[in-house]
Amino acid sequence: MEFSTVTVYGGSGDPKRSLELLWGIQDKPRRGPKPRFTIDDVARTAIAIADADGLAALSMRRVASELGVTAMSLYGYVPSKAELIDVLVDRVVGTVELPEHDGDWRARLERIARANWELSLRHPWLLQVSASRPVLGPNIVAKYDYDLRAVDGIGLSHLEMDLVVTLVADYVNGAARNAVEAAQAREQTGTTDDQWWEEFAPLLDTVFDAERYPTAAVVGAEAGAEYGAASDPERAFEFGLARVLDGLAVLIESKRD
Repeated sequence: MEFSTVTVYGGSGDPKRSLELLWGIQDKPRRGPKPRFTIDDVARTAIAIADADGLAALSMRRVASELGVTAMSLYGYVPSKAELIDVLVDRVVGTVELPEHDGDWRARLERIARANWELSLRHPWLLQVSASRPVLGPNIVAKYDYDLRAVDGIGLSHLEMDLVVTLVADYVNGAARNAVEAAQAREQTGTTDDQWWEEFAPLLDTVFDAERYPTAAVVGAEAGAEYGAASDPERAFEFGLARVLDGLAVLIESKRD
């Protein structure tokens, strides 16, 4: 699947129609034959396309073809690709398990972060969809409520609760983006990191001045030897998550003083 850096904005279609689709608000029954598909059928097909080939490959025509109908008939289920993406985001968020919270706040947030990480790796196209204007479907609302309850009752204000769960989500999104890009670099170039560095290193040696950049020379050589690449996205995720939680611990402890 090709990962695109082009940002897609949720709610860029008709938010009213998206909300109707997401919350199952139906128009009055119409006369005529019963629809062949449900919106869930359409969503499952679209998700499979996006997972395999990315959002750029997702189109109403492609979905209709996969379902064996005309593109025109698909518009009877969803008005356009924009509303369809709103539905897809809510549907995949709904696949995240929301078990009863246990453990302390740190264990709860770590569990949430790991679930978000795994979701983004399963559906990399999610990283392209901006959450700045989300169309709030039932699964997104349920996930937000669940995440907030992970830090409820530990001394944070309501605003701080929102900021904490946003911080964790933003951190995971950034880390997941790096992981997806690293994985897809291998897929799209057909070479491993080791192969790429073997070809590139001799050229770098001719221009890199270790005396001018001594710290980069030492640290870069050790990191490169350890990772076998320019970076290790999974190790970076683990390290960064621990540091984010450490920082939140300082905030939460300050509330108890």
